[in-house]
Amino acid sequence: MKIFITGGTGNIGQYVTLAAVNAGHEAVVLSRNPEKYPSLAKKAALVKGTITDYGLLADYVNGCDAVIHIALGWGNNPVSMFNNDTAATVNLLEIAEKAGVKKFIYTSSTAAMGQMRNGMGETVVNLPIDLYGSTKAASEAYVLGFTKYFKTDVGMAELFGRSEKVTMKRNIIRPGYTYSNPPYPDGSTEPDARFRNIAEAVVNNKPVTLTKYDGTQFISSGEIAQLYIKLLESDKDSEIYLALGNTWISWEKIAKMALEFYPESKSEIVLNDLGWGADPYLYNVKKMENDFGFSFDTQSDLREHVKWCVEEAAKKKNV
Repeated sequence: MKIFITGGTGNIGQYVTLAAVNAGHEAVVLSRNPEKYPSLAKKAALVKGTITDYGLLADYVNGCDAVIHIALGWGNNPVSMFNNDTAATVNLLEIAEKAGVKKFIYTSSTAAMGQMRNGMGETVVNLPIDLYGSTKAASEAYVLGFTKYFKTDVGMAELFGRSEKVTMKRNIIRPGYTYSNPPYPDGSTEPDARFRNIAEAVVNNKPVTLTKYDGTQFISSGEIAQLYIKLLESDKDSEIYLALGNTWISWEKIAKMALEFYPESKSEIVLNDLGWGADPYLYNVKKMENDFGFSFDTQSDLREHVKWCVEEAAKKKNV
């Protein structure tokens, strides 16, 4: 397949692009700064642009079999968030359908689900608690609701008789907390400030201050890329998949990993007790396992990421 990928040079996108190419697909990647990724340019066609360059998108989506939309739009208020992300997603949906694209994968987030409830799965009612989650939930609704296409302006009495069924298969992936190392020397990554702060504190012999019982079901970009390709190559339609690890891991455990990788550190872990319970709320990731056989423990990849963060912090210290 020929695949158009937005955000294909980002944390998740780099791994998805590489996984797609390694699976024998042709990738066309939209990037704001493609010149920064010469290694990736050897494997995929990199196009300079943004997700609101609708004319450019139409040109490059034409002739593609699939679209994988990973790029994130951002804003500082409801209108800019809508225009830069949700509206961009809706425009890309319509561009893809008009171009005859067969498959569309939208990258949402567990933030669309919002308020944490134990055992949350794909069918939970979305209760977003911020603009980012609201943007993702709204985009999900458009992706799933785009089942009919009204070609002409008609009255309500004629509306349903004058519509055409959308033939493009549309699916959604909701990543949880995703982390990554650069996949190649000139690759990029944006480690969460907590990873970076822990590593820098350990290297500089400062206290590592964390919240007691704080953690999540981490997943690496390399792991999540496997789900994208499996979903891409399936016949699934109008499905949502949570993409998280099957193991809850605390930030305290991550700090202990960092200390393990920098044994000369004099740092101590300080835990603030906010009254959180020892038993964490968990996401239900059984659908990914039942449909595709994926159940990611992630601990090996996580150790590699913590090690990389510590090494980067040590380099920074020694400059």
